[in-house]
Amino acid sequence: MTEPNPFRVPADPSPTRFAFTVHATDGKARTGAIAMRRGTIRTPAFMPVGTAATVKAMRPAEVRAAGADIILGNTYHLMLRPGAERVAALGGLHALSGWERPILTDSGGYQVMSLSALTKVTEQGVAFASHIDGSRHMLSPERSMEIQRLLGSDIVMCFDELVPTTTTRDAQARAMERSMRWAARSRVGFDSGEEHASRAALFGIQQGALDEELRRQSAQVLVDIGFDGYAVGGLAVGEGQEAMFACLDHCVDPLPVDRPRYLMGVGKPDDIVGAVERGIDMFDCVLPTRSGRNGQAFTWAGPLNIRNARFAEDLLPLDPRCDCPVCGNVSRAYLHHLTKAGEMLGAMLMTQHNLHFYQALMTGLRGAIAEGRLTAFANDFRRDYASKAF
Repeated sequence: MTEPNPFRVPADPSPTRFAFTVHATDGKARTGAIAMRRGTIRTPAFMPVGTAATVKAMRPAEVRAAGADIILGNTYHLMLRPGAERVAALGGLHALSGWERPILTDSGGYQVMSLSALTKVTEQGVAFASHIDGSRHMLSPERSMEIQRLLGSDIVMCFDELVPTTTTRDAQARAMERSMRWAARSRVGFDSGEEHASRAALFGIQQGALDEELRRQSAQVLVDIGFDGYAVGGLAVGEGQEAMFACLDHCVDPLPVDRPRYLMGVGKPDDIVGAVERGIDMFDCVLPTRSGRNGQAFTWAGPLNIRNARFAEDLLPLDPRCDCPVCGNVSRAYLHHLTKAGEMLGAMLMTQHNLHFYQALMTGLRGAIAEGRLTAFANDFRRDYASKAF
């Protein structure tokens, strides 16, 4: 008899292509669920980032055990290595990685702009040189849709152009307008993949930097095109929390109330809490995994740097308030030793804790919204998180 694969996370199949239901609201915040063929996503949701078909230092079953309903894959990295066509030949991203629940793939636009050398943006798309070997590629709305279809993505993101919030308003307006033209082309490209489109969803991406009018115009164009969900793009790129929250105060309202809203690339725990208060339903960020590999733990009393010498003989768990397997079995002293020694187990355990913390935060937010006590939960969280008690 074949033994079950401990790496594989089985699907929770449903006949539903995509359905978003709001179960409760508290102010602008909502809690609900997204039903898809590969499973249900509880919202507000945090999506661990699996850039190259893996959430770094974690097995798929551990990611699921931490509480994740969905993960994110990266179009840019996967198109370069191992290649979208190869992933398709191997059965798609779910079969290749062992994660059979929903996967959202980004469009590749952000990485093209931030990682690639010799980038040239035209109306057709973005020509760029690979950061791996210098080979030349073209990524357009149509090619982005094709790649995400080959990967077998459950939630596909439109291809867009991101410019820094420090650029001129004219440059921001031109990039937003081009992104909206690319959104329309992405819609056509997605719909042309009929079999994939019948079981996947497509999200549009609002752009416009920090400008309220540009954000409103972008939202209107996207709503006119029509998408399953709507992302707020172009934030968390160095503008600071205060500016990000100020933008969310005006840019979320023009988005449809009956569709999920996704804040891309966010973020720190206190960023997430503030964004949920402003009506955001979905998040992704590399922080819990990247920080774990670098010795930083997220706790209910703020970030903790396990490399600090004061933890060398500390037998307490990382976070006494956490019920994850790491905090239940491993001391700070051992994690300090593993991290200082460069042992891979240290990165694995720290990452596992961080992912559990993020999912526990989302569970707390969902419960607080459902019970009408979000303000108290958020204020208590911010007070404790700023205390640095550990």
